[in-house]
Amino acid sequence: MFTVTLICTPGKLKVTPPLVQSLFYTWDGRNLVWLATNEAAKFEIFKKPENLQLIWKEMQILGIDLIVLPKHKSRKAILIADMDSTMIEQECINEMAEEAGFGLQVSKITELAMEGKLDFRQALKERVALLKGLPLSIVEQVYNTRISFTKGGSTLIATMKANGGYTALISGGFTNFTQIVAKKIGFDEHVANKLIHQNQNFTGELEPPIIDSKAKAKAMRDISSKLGLSPEEVLAVGDGANDVEMLQQAGMGVALHAKQAVQDQVTAKINHGDLTALLYLQGYKKSDFY
Repeated sequence: MFTVTLICTPGKLKVTPPLVQSLFYTWDGRNLVWLATNEAAKFEIFKKPENLQLIWKEMQILGIDLIVLPKHKSRKAILIADMDSTMIEQECINEMAEEAGFGLQVSKITELAMEGKLDFRQALKERVALLKGLPLSIVEQVYNTRISFTKGGSTLIATMKANGGYTALISGGFTNFTQIVAKKIGFDEHVANKLIHQNQNFTGELEPPIIDSKAKAKAMRDISSKLGLSPEEVLAVGDGANDVEMLQQAGMGVALHAKQAVQDQVTAKINHGDLTALLYLQGYKKSDFY
């Protein structure tokens, strides 16, 4: 059995009854459930449709995310989330560089690294080296003036925690930011790279270990083990190439507004919905949200 979920941008009301019912009957659906009126619905099918890719493309044009996954235990016990361009709308290192006057140089490297076209570790070291001499105070300045939260993040965290879930922010970014973001949104813990500083200035170096793709996946497994659970109980979300391993090992891995290289390697893709889409994918109704 498979679960079919249709989700649109909140407020757009594009998941209409005629559209859902047409797909429901075409695919011989069972157990139709409306998760949010004209915004999200789900139903079950016996086998993955041969025309899934074609219908997915049509839904994308309409502004609707169509996700077909093997039927699973709906609600996950653990949420593992990336930070940059996932829980927040920016890449922190880009914003630090922009604030310091060399944003374009850093953003180009970031883009290539997130698309998987550059080695993440080397690209990170190269960008961090450019931060040498910047004052620690730039973190507060960037956070206060340049960082915005992705819509639905607080609702996602609050709803999962209210239902007994454990939440962790695992980032290839920096603890200087994850500690602030994790506290603000309500994550239970955070893991990220540590920037070395002396005399209130960054040295342009990182404290080992580097949190790359393998380290993020290991952190997910370690957190699961610590809680006496398996990665099958994890819902993971991210957008960059360094998230792929984590997304593929989780019970449910979601590419959120992700780079194409990531979307090509992950089954569940959200391009129109916000972070509340992750609740719909678990079977939560809008009336269940906190």
